[in-house]
Amino acid sequence: MKEVEILAKTIYGEARGESVSGKEAIASVVLNRVNFARSKGGYWWGSTPQEVCLKLWQFSCWNKDDPNFVKLQRLDDSDDVYCTCKRIAYRAFAGLVEDKTNYATHYHTKNIRPKWAFGKIPSATIGNHFFYNNIEG
Repeated sequence: MKEVEILAKTIYGEARGESVSGKEAIASVVLNRVNFARSKGGYWWGSTPQEVCLKLWQFSCWNKDDPNFVKLQRLDDSDDVYCTCKRIAYRAFAGLVEDKTNYATHYHTKNIRPKWAFGKIPSATIGNHFFYNNIEG
């Protein structure tokens, strides 16, 4: 699977119900993680978009027990939302997506509050997600 398809499927799996800005924010998080890892000479979540997206337990849509995982395997260009996600992925790789997350490397939906987010202030709120740029680990 090409990197653009993996990023597009990650965007789809994590934010298909969001606006274009919400989808772009997920792309930004992936690329922010890549940039962070490259600045450190590598990092545990990976140093390429593919490694970052597919790292176990990082983007729930890629967890085999997540209902979105099966949906990702069946996606093709007949799905209009997936086509939008692919366009966003291409634009993100070309450097044409503005990072409205303020360099966030983490996020969660408004419906949950993971342990790592306690005591942290989001760097952005976009759609149904809170984004964070101050998370270590």
